[in-house]
Amino acid sequence: MLLSKVFNPKAVNIDLQSEDKDEVFEELIEELVNANPSLDRTAALNAVQERESKMSTGIMPSIAVPHGKTDAVKEVCGAIGVSRTGIDYDALDGKPVHLIFMLLSSPENSELHLRVLKRLARILEKPKFYNALMEQTSPDAVYDLICKYETDLK
Repeated sequence: MLLSKVFNPKAVNIDLQSEDKDEVFEELIEELVNANPSLDRTAALNAVQERESKMSTGIMPSIAVPHGKTDAVKEVCGAIGVSRTGIDYDALDGKPVHLIFMLLSSPENSELHLRVLKRLARILEKPKFYNALMEQTSPDAVYDLICKYETDLK
């Protein structure tokens, strides 16, 4: 189970307050810092912003997967955010984003970084996943749902 090691209920925010992409990056980096107090907030934020400057990671309807590589982390780690109202994200479809899966990895973990992105993409393709996740009312429930969907992958 790869995603169960990357994500952590301590880095899940089910009530994002951000209104735009820059705000949500800061809000989710804060979740990562809460779960990993030694994380360099500035380096992590710079990594995500640098990657995002190349192309929007709002790649699926209502879903964004911002990610970046930085020496601030040793392994791949992630945060999850849920916005009930939607975030102006400059998504490829021009619509607001409601689910954000942020990933950080070290430059040395490029292969693992890609494996995590692919695994997450497989779950995001499941038609019922989005609605099921939006119905969750606690960080633990969000984490448990991701673990369940990952276990169901063949």
